[in-house]
Amino acid sequence: MNVLIINAGSSSLKYQMFDMKTEEVVAKGICERIGIDGHLKHTPISNGKPVFDEDITLPTHSEAITAVLDKLTGAEHGVVASLSEIGAVGHRVLHGGQSFSESVLIDDAVIKAINDNIPLGPLHNPANLMGINACLSAMPGVPQVAVFDTAFHQTMPEKAFIYAIPYSYYEKYNVRRYGFHGTSHRYVSAEAVKMLGGKAEGTRVITCHLGNGSSIAAVRDGKCVDTSMGMTPLEGLPMGTRSGSIDPAIIEFVANHEGLTREEVFDVLNKKSGVLGISGVSSDFRDIESAAADPSHPLSRRSQLALDVFRYNVAKYIGSYMAALGGADAIVFTAGLGENSAELREAVTDQLRGLGVTIDRDKNKARGKLLDITGEGSTVRVFIIPTNEELVIARDTKSIVEA
Repeated sequence: MNVLIINAGSSSLKYQMFDMKTEEVVAKGICERIGIDGHLKHTPISNGKPVFDEDITLPTHSEAITAVLDKLTGAEHGVVASLSEIGAVGHRVLHGGQSFSESVLIDDAVIKAINDNIPLGPLHNPANLMGINACLSAMPGVPQVAVFDTAFHQTMPEKAFIYAIPYSYYEKYNVRRYGFHGTSHRYVSAEAVKMLGGKAEGTRVITCHLGNGSSIAAVRDGKCVDTSMGMTPLEGLPMGTRSGSIDPAIIEFVANHEGLTREEVFDVLNKKSGVLGISGVSSDFRDIESAAADPSHPLSRRSQLALDVFRYNVAKYIGSYMAALGGADAIVFTAGLGENSAELREAVTDQLRGLGVTIDRDKNKARGKLLDITGEGSTVRVFIIPTNEELVIARDTKSIVEA
């Protein structure tokens, strides 16, 4: 079975197609600037056909899906002969609220539930629905599956997801911690269990998904018991442009002193804060590391501070989750920064030496590959595990469709 994976944003649409016999990616691509001027990059992988990388007119997601299907099936750039060779479509959906604890076959009730959860995911759920509706229109009769970023975290106990505000807000509006990056945490925690011997029962794993967006999860017996992101992806670690957790009173304070509306302050917290806000250089950690290493750079000190703040908070969350789990069997670093930054992993684990965590500094020099980097005498295993969220979506889609 060929499974097409769709990740629709407000003005973009990323996709991969898997041959589920081998779980290999046969094609991938991205539609950008949907509703503006439009661009499609399509890369066939399985047959060596040429890449398509051109501006095209994409007024809506419907045209984007049509363009993707044309490229997947076309003679010049295609990887299948016709749409009949695509057995199912899996959609990444940001927010399932409390409605979904696992992936589901999309029907009218599921679409309504995703729509009902728009207040919890106002930026992403509408875009996810546009991708779903475009595929339903372009591929009638082809099964569609929704895979939720929040689903993996639905196993958290109430003490971990309830906020210390009037309980009625939870009862009336579902205000609670949900967590995100669930497909990534689910994938790498399962891979960690394999590296620990293969049985989830009795294991305690802390997964660190670190990149422009970052979150950490505490996983016991293969199930999430706590995570750093909250009702929205704004809570938790400082990130590329997001502030992470701050004193809520800062919002009113900044609004009053800067003459900003509530919406404008939240725009600052989401798009102008994090390591970008501290460093003044970039939201890209590579740029910040470069500036920090250059004493002549005018923002060198602030860049180093941004790195220190981020690394300190990662270590602090790991330490708190070791307390929540009663110890840890493994710590996992994943995603763009977690997989590729030896400096980050070294700084974080150095902070955790008092908790029995050490790494092999030579092995830690590796980038982007599965590796056990545990140091001699460490009481906790430390792994680099490249994430594969799209494969999780593809596997769920295949399993649900064939059930």
